[in-house]
Amino acid sequence: MKTQIRFGKSLLFAALASLCSFGSLKSMAQGSSKIKNIVIVHGAFADASGWEGVYKILTKHGYHVTLVQNPLTSLNDDVQAATRALDKQDGPAVLVGHSWGGSVITQAGVSPKVASLVYVAAFAPEVGQSTLDVYQSGPALPKNGILPADANGIVYFDKALFNECFAGDVNLAKAAFMFDSQQPIVGACFTAPIAQAAWKTKPSYAIVATEDKAINPVLERTMYQHIGAKVTEVKASHVVYISQPEAVAKVIEAAAQGAAK
Repeated sequence: MKTQIRFGKSLLFAALASLCSFGSLKSMAQGSSKIKNIVIVHGAFADASGWEGVYKILTKHGYHVTLVQNPLTSLNDDVQAATRALDKQDGPAVLVGHSWGGSVITQAGVSPKVASLVYVAAFAPEVGQSTLDVYQSGPALPKNGILPADANGIVYFDKALFNECFAGDVNLAKAAFMFDSQQPIVGACFTAPIAQAAWKTKPSYAIVATEDKAINPVLERTMYQHIGAKVTEVKASHVVYISQPEAVAKVIEAAAQGAAK
């Protein structure tokens, strides 16, 4: 009888150990599915340093954040820059784009490393559309700060309209610094058609900057409805990622958590 009891206890302990082991493996599997990588693509007339506020929030929350410095020399060059950053990730990533960066992530987002997309006051073209096509499809804004291309085909943002139309909710000193450090873009970028649209197969999230005077918020809403994005509206200028970093980080985290389910 004692032998039977011991044998029964041994089986019970073995079963419990097996269950614990299964639970640990399940927990590990769930943990490994968490999206921890964020890749951010900036827009025209700016660079990646403006994302420092969002970067600090996300890294504090345990995310690994990569900021792509776009050459802004062609759609293909910028897509390749984003793709190189994605290739270096050790797992799936959320791909974020602002303004022109939305066109970049639309094409670069077909990478198998991309789990979801986040459009931040960004363009979201259809296949065959250029950024200019999308821009012209919406209602015109009262003012347009984008200057005609210079003799070298380079496009800058107008100093007289930079604060009002691009960075309306940052202080004047910050806006002045942003203007003087702006990264101009080759004008041909805006006329290059998109060859692939990642939003067709990847879950998308989007932020409408309701006070945007660089991209009409009406157009932003239309684009995001077309691509089926989960939309968040934030009362902010075109540089919502600078003036409202907490709101932007929250949407990026939602994209990471949603893609991991």
